[in-house]
Amino acid sequence: QVQLVESGGGLVHAGGSLRLSCAASGRAFSTLTMGWFRQAPGKDREFVAVIRWIGDRTTYADSVKGRFTVSRDNAQNTVYLQMNSLKPEDTAVYYCAATRRDIGLGYSGNYEYWGQGTQVTVSS
Repeated sequence: QVQLVESGGGLVHAGGSLRLSCAASGRAFSTLTMGWFRQAPGKDREFVAVIRWIGDRTTYADSVKGRFTVSRDNAQNTVYLQMNSLKPEDTAVYYCAATRRDIGLGYSGNYEYWGQGTQVTVSS
């Protein structure tokens, strides 16, 4: 079993930055692929970024590429999402998730474990 707890959300003006953290406990963190998803009111949950457990390879949604950076610290059992140049359309609840799968990482149904989410609000 894996427990995930996000933190770092808040209110920021457009153009600002936030760093989200996701602390994991339970199974060996270093062998888990970690993803970030977000869900805005009235919309489906969408993929944001993923960092694989092998080689720390990353993939980003086109909407955040060049602005967001995902990273992990296996010694601290934590994954981060650095968000720069934030836009009002980035407003959502952000979730971290964990999986042992290697494919289909853009699909939320392929993640076994989820955090409770943290609210990010970007004002214009």
